[in-house]
Amino acid sequence: MTDQTYLTTEELAGRIKYDSRTIRDRLKDSVLLEGRHYFRPFGGRKTLYIWENVQKDMLMYSSGSSVGIPLANGGTIHG
Repeated sequence: MTDQTYLTTEELAGRIKYDSRTIRDRLKDSVLLEGRHYFRPFGGRKTLYIWENVQKDMLMYSSGSSVGIPLANGGTIHG
Protein backbone atom coordinates (compact mmCIF):
# COMPACT_ATOMS: atom_id res chain seq x y z
CA MET A 1 0.00 0.00 0.00
CA THR A 2 1.33 3.43 -0.89
CA ASP A 3 1.46 6.29 1.57
CA GLN A 4 -1.28 8.83 1.00
CA THR A 5 -1.95 12.13 2.69
CA TYR A 6 -5.50 12.50 3.99
CA LEU A 7 -6.81 16.03 4.54
CA THR A 8 -9.97 17.47 6.04
CA THR A 9 -11.91 20.02 4.01
CA GLU A 10 -10.32 22.85 5.99
CA GLU A 11 -6.79 21.48 5.49
CA LEU A 12 -7.41 21.06 1.74
CA ALA A 13 -8.76 24.61 1.58
CA GLY A 14 -5.53 25.90 3.10
CA ARG A 15 -3.40 24.03 0.58
CA ILE A 16 -5.29 25.02 -2.56
CA LYS A 17 -6.25 28.53 -1.35
CA TYR A 18 -10.01 28.01 -1.70
CA ASP A 19 -12.65 28.64 0.93
CA SER A 20 -13.77 25.39 2.58
CA ARG A 21 -17.37 26.27 1.74
CA THR A 22 -16.48 26.53 -1.96
CA ILE A 23 -14.94 23.06 -1.79
CA ARG A 24 -18.05 21.60 -0.15
CA ASP A 25 -20.62 23.47 -2.27
CA ARG A 26 -19.03 23.82 -5.71
CA LEU A 27 -16.08 21.46 -6.18
CA LYS A 28 -17.15 18.33 -4.33
CA ASP A 29 -19.00 15.92 -6.64
CA SER A 30 -18.30 18.06 -9.70
CA VAL A 31 -14.51 18.05 -10.03
CA LEU A 32 -13.61 16.34 -6.75
CA LEU A 33 -15.05 12.86 -7.05
CA GLU A 34 -15.80 10.34 -4.32
CA GLY A 35 -13.49 7.34 -4.56
CA ARG A 36 -10.89 9.31 -6.53
CA HIS A 37 -10.36 12.54 -4.59
CA TYR A 38 -12.16 11.85 -1.34
CA PHE A 39 -13.83 9.19 0.77
CA ARG A 40 -15.92 8.91 3.91
CA PRO A 41 -14.14 6.69 6.43
CA PHE A 42 -16.29 4.02 8.02
CA GLY A 43 -19.37 5.26 6.10
CA GLY A 44 -19.62 8.33 8.32
CA ARG A 45 -20.22 11.98 7.56
CA LYS A 46 -16.59 13.09 7.77
CA THR A 47 -14.91 13.65 4.41
CA LEU A 48 -11.19 13.03 3.92
CA TYR A 49 -9.46 14.17 0.74
CA ILE A 50 -6.57 12.28 -0.85
CA TRP A 51 -4.02 15.03 -1.42
CA GLU A 52 -1.91 13.22 -4.02
CA ASN A 53 -4.94 12.60 -6.29
CA VAL A 54 -6.27 16.14 -5.88
CA GLN A 55 -2.84 17.60 -6.66
CA LYS A 56 -2.29 15.35 -9.68
CA ASP A 57 -5.65 16.19 -11.23
CA MET A 58 -5.32 19.92 -10.51
CA LEU A 59 -2.05 19.93 -12.43
CA MET A 60 -3.59 17.95 -15.30
CA TYR A 61 -6.49 20.40 -15.61
CA SER A 62 -4.20 23.43 -15.45
CA SER A 63 -1.81 22.08 -18.07
CA GLY A 64 -4.64 21.87 -20.59
CA SER A 65 -4.76 18.09 -20.71
CA SER A 66 -8.14 16.66 -21.51
CA VAL A 67 -9.63 14.72 -18.62
CA GLY A 68 -12.97 13.12 -19.40
CA ILE A 69 -15.58 14.17 -21.92
CA PRO A 70 -16.82 17.78 -21.62
CA LEU A 71 -20.59 18.32 -21.48
CA ALA A 72 -22.59 21.27 -22.78
CA ASN A 73 -23.54 22.35 -19.24
CA GLY A 74 -19.88 22.67 -18.25
CA GLY A 75 -19.62 19.30 -16.52
CA THR A 76 -17.48 16.35 -17.48
CA ILE A 77 -18.06 12.63 -17.84
CA HIS A 78 -15.24 10.74 -16.13
CA GLY A 79 -14.23 7.27 -17.23
